[in-house]
Amino acid sequence: MIDEMPILDFAIQVSFVLTMSGVVLAFLRLVRGPSLPDRVVALDAMTVLIVAFCGLYTLQTGVTAFLDVAVVLALIGFLATVALARFVERKIARAPEDHLRTAAEPEKDR
Repeated sequence: MIDEMPILDFAIQVSFVLTMSGVVLAFLRLVRGPSLPDRVVALDAMTVLIVAFCGLYTLQTGVTAFLDVAVVLALIGFLATVALARFVERKIARAPEDHLRTAAEPEKDR
């Protein structure tokens, strides 16, 4: 099978398989969690892998329109990651106050 196809075509096919398996694994991490920062990193990893998929598709077919899609997706993914990181940072900054409030309430009941 390897003798029939050039090495670049074989490498692209292997890269497609590895990229899509990475997307599936990152999606599982996105769904299962366990925490919000893990989900943010999984979403960022999925974005990077989908950009790589667009680049691989461009290499395989020669359709350069997918490079534009990859650039736009990379920019949107970067902005989404920054926004989610700020959200997580604010949530962590508020967490000690919530933790102190819930920790103080059982002591009042005693």
